[in-house]
Formats: sequence, structure tokens, C-alpha cells
Amino acid sequence: MTISITRSGVPETTPSRNAGTCAASASARVADVHPAPPAGAPDGTVQYLRIGALDLECGVTLPDVVLGYETWGTLNADGSNAVLIEHALTGDTHVTRGASEEPGWWEELAGPGAPVDTDRYFVVSINILGGCYGSTGPSTPAPDGQPWGSRFPLVTLRDTTAAEARLADALGIGSWYAVLGGSLGGARALEWAVTYPERVRHCAVISVGASSTAEQIAFAQAQTLAIRQDPNFRGGNYYGGPQPEAGLALARRIAHITYRSAAELDGRFGRNPQGAEAPLEAGSVAGRGRYQVESYLDHQGSKLVRRFDANSYIAITEALMSHDVCRGRGALSASLAAATAKFLIAAVESDRLYFPAQSLELAEALPGGAVLHMIDSPIGHDGFLTEIGQLSGQLRSHFFG
Repeated sequence: MTISITRSGVPETTPSRNAGTCAASASARVADVHPAPPAGAPDGTVQYLRIGALDLECGVTLPDVVLGYETWGTLNADGSNAVLIEHALTGDTHVTRGASEEPGWWEELAGPGAPVDTDRYFVVSINILGGCYGSTGPSTPAPDGQPWGSRFPLVTLRDTTAAEARLADALGIGSWYAVLGGSLGGARALEWAVTYPERVRHCAVISVGASSTAEQIAFAQAQTLAIRQDPNFRGGNYYGGPQPEAGLALARRIAHITYRSAAELDGRFGRNPQGAEAPLEAGSVAGRGRYQVESYLDHQGSKLVRRFDANSYIAITEALMSHDVCRGRGALSASLAAATAKFLIAAVESDRLYFPAQSLELAEALPGGAVLHMIDSPIGHDGFLTEIGQLSGQLRSHFFG
């Protein structure tokens, strides 16, 4: 039986999505997991695969690892048309619509007739290890049957790349025609190209540099601390009780400020009050109304709380903190020397989280160098999602022509 899941990670026999947080019903998530990939699963259907125990960089062995993933298209006889698309921090595996009509989050990039044409390529997207959309993470059962919670080990991007390599083996993919991603997804793509150079022929790294800088780690620490200081967090062992919703919502507010540019926020909201909530007319500080930008951030926090697990947010953010392609490999040019893929490096001109200068440094350090393609968008970091169409020509000419 092909298993599809809701966005809560609960196995069902028919596709269903967007049904609450991905921490819900964690004990059911790995029920009836396939030991090998199911045949003929509908495009865009979440599937599970057990890949066994995984030795992590932190020295811990994570037993009985499960990965959630989706596929589109058909793998050809020699396995040469496989494309891996890596999701960003709180993304899921639903890159584009398939058997259902639910839109994906990168429709301009992948789908029938898109640059990554699912009529020509076999497209795969894998939920990151530590996530909450099908892969083993803090909300999934540990060997004792209880959610991992605070016991879930530190996972790095190299760990999740190693896990994904096992899934590729199980699917019969010896090498990827291309690996692509933006932000955290771009860091994952880069790690693939450096860790397994013989398995990546083309690599697109968008809106991320060769490592997470001190400033990026600082922003990330503020987010994880917001969650940890929520009274309902209980050290990470909150399953079965109240969720740390306030902390997770605050973490999302902090993050979202870095995802959008100052000009975009000012042009969109300015100093306007939210409806009748006049901030300067309140009788007390405690009773004052909100500015529009505050209401916007409140909305972003509330949306994430409904669909994401707080522990997974911490685990994946820690993985992004670990991003350093040079760790244990030497200087940047030496660390990249083994990569044999053809690269496409891109940045968003107005990005204030991952500055274009970091992407330029990466491009110049690659073997033979690479051109940095700029996405012209005033909105900031999120432009890698909303304006990916600007790279259609480059992707077609460089990779998919």
C-alpha cells in the first residue's frame, strides 16, 4: 500500500494535507513504513523509507531512521534524469502539484513545462532529517515508543546529506543530474556537491554562502532561545501537553524580519496602525494597539504554529548553524576543489540575511570560478522563492536546455 501523509505527518490511505501541526499524532507517523520504495506512487505523494541506523557527526548513532519524500515524473532506465530539490528551513517536500491540485511552493521552478520539467526529469524532494513532515525528528517515536523530544541528537547538514544518499541508493539513483535549493536548501545542495562530487553533475546554490556567519548564527540563536524560554517548552518534552506556541511564533517573527527587506516592510506598512488599533491613543502601554507591521508579524507567527513542530524548528535551525563547507576540509578554495559539478550561483540583490557578497565569495572560490546571477527583487531574502522565474533562462541554458 502506498502511504501518503497529512502535513501533520499522520499516515493515511488517501492524500490529505494541511491538517494541523506536524507534531500531531507523532506515535502514528512511522506506522507501516516501507522498507523499500513503493512502486507507482502518485506524483506529489508523501512516501516513507526506512534507511537504517545513521552515525552522526556528534558521535551519536540515530537508530531506525525514516525519511519522508515526494517524487514526480519517471526515472529513466539508466537513472540519469534524477533531480533533487532541497527545501528551505520550514518548507516541506511538496515542491509542485502532482496527483492532487494542491500547489507546491516552487511551481515556477518545477512541473510540466517548467525549467525542471517533470515530463522529462524524475524530481525528488526529501524532508530534512530532524524535520516534521515525514522524516525522523524530535516528534517521532524513539526506540522506547515515546517521542524523542529533548533526547533527539544534534544533526548537521552533512548528516542529512548522508541520509539522503541512502535514499538515493534505494531509488536506484547513482548520481543526480542536478541538485538545487535556496537558503537552507542551497546549503544542502552545496554539501551534496562537495561530499559526493561523483554523484552531482549540476548544482544550483541560491541565496546562501559557503557557511553560516556569526551574524546568521546570532539571529538563529535568538529564535531558538525564544522557543526554549516558553514555559510550555518543558526542555523539549511537551508532547501530550500544551505546545510552546508563543515561543515558536516569536521565533518566526524574528526570522521573518530577516526574510524581508527594510524597504519592503516600510513601503508595505510604513507607520500605519492596524485598523482601529491606534498605538498612540492607548491609555496605557499594556493596552496599546498595533502597527500594521506588528499585525503582519503576528500573522506569520500564527501561521507557522499551526503547521510546524517547535523542536523540529530548533533541530533544523541548529543544522543550519552547522553549515560550513570548510569544516575539516581546509580553506574555501581547497574545500571546494573536489567538486566536479557545473554550478549556478545566485543571490537576491536586497537580501539582508544571506548577503550577495557571500554568494560572490562562493562563486569565485569554485573550481574554475562561476558567475553570480542576481535576482532583482526589493523584498529581500524571500525573493529566492517569489522571483525564481528570473532564473528560468539561466537554468534552462546552463542545466536543463
